[in-house]
Amino acid sequence: MRSEQDMMKLLVNFAVEDPRIRLVTLEGSRTNKNIAPDAFQDYDISYFVTDMDSFKENDDWLNHFGKRMMMQKPEDMELFPAELGSWFSYIILFEDGNKLDLTLIPLDETEEYFSSSDGLVEVLLDKDSLIQNEVRADDRQYWIQKPTARKFDDCCNEFWMTTTYVVKGLARKEILFAIDHLHEVVRPNLLRMMAWQIGAERGYSFSVGKNYKFIDQYLPNEDWEALLSTYAGNGYENMWQSLFTCCELFRKYAKAVAASQGFKYPDYDEAITGYTMNIYNS
Repeated sequence: MRSEQDMMKLLVNFAVEDPRIRLVTLEGSRTNKNIAPDAFQDYDISYFVTDMDSFKENDDWLNHFGKRMMMQKPEDMELFPAELGSWFSYIILFEDGNKLDLTLIPLDETEEYFSSSDGLVEVLLDKDSLIQNEVRADDRQYWIQKPTARKFDDCCNEFWMTTTYVVKGLARKEILFAIDHLHEVVRPNLLRMMAWQIGAERGYSFSVGKNYKFIDQYLPNEDWEALLSTYAGNGYENMWQSLFTCCELFRKYAKAVAASQGFKYPDYDEAITGYTMNIYNS
């Protein structure tokens, strides 16, 4: 695998030598000092260019970066509609294991890019001195956010209402329906509530990572093991137990958040729990 130094030199030098590329930025985890570097980090690179069409005519210019194992062009797909507007991206896995997410951006959209940035940006090359103010990467936008009373109540409402869909799916023997609602709504709201309690205990000045990937560092071991057990969805009884565990954990963490922030914990927990157990035992 080529080193980070080799890859960065390759990516920047290509831009230096191509007059169509006027500005280069690095985004994502490689700019975040709070993320330990490893070999699986993508190279999230943006080229700000004067002539988009000349790049899109063919893919030969991408050969400069190495032999490709696979490439995806999200803005050139029919099944998955484009989301980047006039921007165009290439997601490339090279044969040596390096991965490049390369985005072409029209030069006249530079201001829009920086105004919508998540803060994790470094300027690698600026041929025309377009960037007047110093750009410093930080992950502040991803820090745990202190909940308002309304957000807390919304989270509780969404969690407990959606549990009834899981229950319905299990009672009807529609396990994929139940799994989908538990994975897509119930557990994400549990994780959100857990993060809020972590913030209440430790302050709201850090992130638990994308997809809550670092949350295990802040949870008691027994709660972490319980959370992991809720990913067992291979069978109806396992799904019921996963749901029960999610409910127990949510109740614990939501009540802790309510106590620390002076919020009212909703009383429909008791009603929904009774409803759930009646159907489970029927």
